[in-house]
Amino acid sequence: MARHVAITGARSIPPQTEADLPGLFGDYLRPFADPDATFYLGGAAGIDTAALDWLASHTQADLTVVVPCTVADQPAAAGEVIRRWQRAGRLTGVVELHADTLGASAYHARNRWMVDHSRFVIAFPHGTDPASGTWYTVNYAAEQDKPRLVVPV
Repeated sequence: MARHVAITGARSIPPQTEADLPGLFGDYLRPFADPDATFYLGGAAGIDTAALDWLASHTQADLTVVVPCTVADQPAAAGEVIRRWQRAGRLTGVVELHADTLGASAYHARNRWMVDHSRFVIAFPHGTDPASGTWYTVNYAAEQDKPRLVVPV
């Protein structure tokens, strides 16, 4: 059975944690990244972009980036990573949800879309603020009775 995995995580990552991400991704993403797997990533700065880079470089899994508005509305560095992997032919798809305005409700809609299309959620939260988008996504996945793996960063 093919795996469908949503990745969620902090947009702001401390520099010391950023250096640890390749090891964390190797430990917690690689076991789920067989060639039949599909990963849904949010396309924002932070964990989204770092996980996209790692998965595209280290696996053959299908990768779909989901953005709340359009790729052009993403932060410049995040948009460049998405476009680079598109040009390299590593993205299976880019889903632009075309929200009217970029804000919490648009990010929550994006996160719900990813969870709704996944069977499993891997979260990389920074901190325990229940109002964060990462914890919103984890809690939404719990409401949907989807398994969750939480890896604090």
